[in-house]
Amino acid sequence: MLLPITNEPRPYAWGSRSAIAQLRGVAPSAEPQAELWLGTHPGSPARLVDAPVEGVATLADWVEREQPSGSTGLPYLLKLLAADAPLSLQAHPTTEQATEGFERENAAGIPLDAPERNYRDPFAKPEVILALSDTFDALCGFRDAADAEAAIAALAGSDPVIAQFAARVGRERTASIVEWLITRGPGVDDLVERVTRAAESADGIDADTVRLLAAHHPGDPGIVTALLLNRVTLSRGEALFLPAGNIHAYLRGFGVELMTASDNVLRGGLTLKHVDPRELLSVLRFDAVEVPRIQPREATHGVRVFRPEGVGFELSQVSPASESAVVPQSIVLCTAGRATVVSDDQLVVLAPGEALYVTADDSGARVETDAAGEAFIASPA
Repeated sequence: MLLPITNEPRPYAWGSRSAIAQLRGVAPSAEPQAELWLGTHPGSPARLVDAPVEGVATLADWVEREQPSGSTGLPYLLKLLAADAPLSLQAHPTTEQATEGFERENAAGIPLDAPERNYRDPFAKPEVILALSDTFDALCGFRDAADAEAAIAALAGSDPVIAQFAARVGRERTASIVEWLITRGPGVDDLVERVTRAAESADGIDADTVRLLAAHHPGDPGIVTALLLNRVTLSRGEALFLPAGNIHAYLRGFGVELMTASDNVLRGGLTLKHVDPRELLSVLRFDAVEVPRIQPREATHGVRVFRPEGVGFELSQVSPASESAVVPQSIVLCTAGRATVVSDDQLVVLAPGEALYVTADDSGARVETDAAGEAFIASPA
């Protein structure tokens, strides 16, 4: 069965008022629209547009009915993400870390909705983000210490405190520097102020990062932490894969995001929300990494598949006028033109921003796009 689904965007403060609305062909919103969730996560389960069974109003209700007893819903969550301002610096745990932390906080009696809660479920949260806007800017993973030292030294100018910090980055363990920053150790506030002032008259991508973050989070140590990270700009259709332990922050842009169905976020700055330095430090991977771009494989003409290793989900992009894509049990989202989903006994045409769920008993349905059409398919790997 093909079940059209919908949802209301999440009004996080960093969200765009126009990107999701424009895609859906409606007027800009009066409040931010940051994320549109398409899945069964209890935080915002997608709604069935026309419920075929009485008492089954959400996709979570349907999947619970469809799957055997004890089902926890779909293991993945598809999102539209629209950022007009930087998100928090954050990382996500492994499954083992999430399970241990979830049980520990349950035993401590911390309510699931408590603001100081770190683990809201026992699952990891690896994620893929693919750019829909012309550019999508992000910070992701620690860069080589020598590169970070050189960038900070270039920003320093004649400021001896910033120059001393640059030298420290080159000789000390990244973990100890990050701990000093996120715990606001002695001298951190002065360093943040100096780096912010230096960036006002400097050129280059690092100065741009500092100016952007300082405009939204003045005085936050995350402004300096960001200089230790890779800065990347995706073009439309390019994607990143953020595994467990990778510190990252989306800065601005509009994209499609696919992740496991988890809400475990450990924050390290650029936020007014709860920051638990000790817990974040316990999950971070401090080794230097290349920008974690993920390259697709072409399944058929015009159908690209992004499949990270070992995470259990994949994101397929169906391009305009491509060959039809056969879909398993999955969620299909149209992002341009028209996408037609055909099963043995149904045909549903999706407009931009519209989505549907292909039920388990209809695996083998096909997705086709018109000359301007584009669709994304979220499914198990």
